Amino acid sequence: MSKLVIVGTVAFDAIETPFGKTDKILGGAATYIGLSASNFNVDSAAVSVVGGDFPQKYLDLLENRNVNIDGIEIVKDGKTFFWSGKYHNDMNSRDTLVTELNVLEHFNPIVPDSYKDAEVVMLGNLHPLVQQGVLNQMTEKPKLAILDTMNFWMDIALEDLLSVIKNVDVITINDEEARQLTGEYSLLVAARKIHEIGPKYVVIKKGEHGALLFHDDNVFYAPALPLEEVFDPTGAGDTFAGGFSGYLAKTEDYSFENMKKAVIYGSTLASFCVEKFGTERMQNLTDKEIHKRLDQFKSLTQFDIELT
Repeated sequence: MSKLVIVGTVAFDAIETPFGKTDKILGGAATYIGLSASNFNVDSAAVSVVGGDFPQKYLDLLENRNVNIDGIEIVKDGKTFFWSGKYHNDMNSRDTLVTELNVLEHFNPIVPDSYKDAEVVMLGNLHPLVQQGVLNQMTEKPKLAILDTMNFWMDIALEDLLSVIKNVDVITINDEEARQLTGEYSLLVAARKIHEIGPKYVVIKKGEHGALLFHDDNVFYAPALPLEEVFDPTGAGDTFAGGFSGYLAKTEDYSFENMKKAVIYGSTLASFCVEKFGTERMQNLTDKEIHKRLDQFKSLTQFDIELT
């Protein structure tokens, strides 16, 4: 069984959408990635940091989903990273109300010794120096290193970000971030420029409009499943990353053809994430539900046509 190292925040979120609002609930990139990847029964470990205020029940939740938590540092006299946001009516845009870095400000990730030879590394959205620090700890070069990032790091740490991007195989970003990173409006041209930096594969997420996978001159498009209601988009991108990396770690096939399937799995799991607030929907997801939704994806995209 392949090992999967997951790096990212384990945090508190407070969310407001047109459907309601929450108090502090479980959030963080590593949390969503871990819960999503756990559906593939891979040997995964989360690397993160929390404060003494972080409930044991949340750590137990990850452990119960077979996510190793030895790499989650607990700073007893510190406070856990907290983010609060309010979504607009279109659910595609949001305002950040509060960001408290707390223990994340001085986070120095430590990969557990038993996972330093992991075949797949999923670098969640964090400072690029933290992401590079994880890669530096690996005793063997991962067969697949995947990086997720955001425009914030492009604004304040572009040089460090470009440096770590050179060392990964896959980058996942949204369309706005791809355009900012490259200065190109066309996503085809943007993907080509990102290839030139280093990654062999580029995944550009387009929210409710699906995702694009680029490799050399090959392009694959996966739509997002049309949903009647979206309660909370928070964590959807991280859930996608968890499904994507979890499937690849399970199958140990890093070809373009298999990566297409990984994109579909990522999109499928993300479609569940948005149905309830926070991680609630991901905590009790069953294989039967996933397979049923995969069938929906298949019928959505499959057709026969006669070329005349």
